[in-house]
Amino acid sequence: MLMTTNEPVNAGDLAAREAAALYRLMTWLSPAFPVGGFSYSSGIEWAVEAGDITDTATLADWLDTMLGDGSGFCDATFLVQAYRATEAGEETSLRDIAELASAFVPSRERQLETTSQGRAFIDIARAAWDAEGLDAMVAACRTPLVYPVAVGVVAAMHGVPLAPTLHAFLHAVVSNWISAASRLIPLGQTDSQRVLVRLEAAVAATVNRALSATLDDLGSATFRADLASLRHETQYTRLFRS
Repeated sequence: MLMTTNEPVNAGDLAAREAAALYRLMTWLSPAFPVGGFSYSSGIEWAVEAGDITDTATLADWLDTMLGDGSGFCDATFLVQAYRATEAGEETSLRDIAELASAFVPSRERQLETTSQGRAFIDIARAAWDAEGLDAMVAACRTPLVYPVAVGVVAAMHGVPLAPTLHAFLHAVVSNWISAASRLIPLGQTDSQRVLVRLEAAVAATVNRALSATLDDLGSATFRADLASLRHETQYTRLFRS
């Protein structure tokens, strides 16, 4: 496992381990990592059709709310809790976290989105980025892992530090949301980057909240976004699966 030894390390060893952690995060949470994120919009497609999202300002406001008061914060908290349970070898706690995370998903399409990505993430990690004990930890969950839980488990098993993992995860989630919106509104590449810039502080704030949160702090208040996800299931013309 990476970066888990208690033995003294010199600066060169530490730099190598940090580089390895960064390399893995950049790979696992890259748009090129084949978990199928490009095919999901998390309800944004319906929000665009309904007129809730029409430009960079309304998109940034929508995503800021999803981050701080919706699935962004909840997924970040589940990732943190799954990481810590895995790191501590607490299989029972991890199983409870995995079950709660799955139950927390508000719609059928979002359930498909997060479990499909979670399954793909675990399968690819086993095939190309395996770690000793990963199979046993995944099996202990006894339920399909949603995406944030899968990322937390794999990162912990590889010893990749938690805070950078959480930052990278939320950056990937936000980038995928923006990518979906850019095809739906549509937005140009520069405007898409402007939205990403506007959300930098929101991502950092969500990371900080999730790192200090417990499962008792979980909750969301993004009713319009949840309705968008539900209504997307019956939307007549669709580009995305959620």
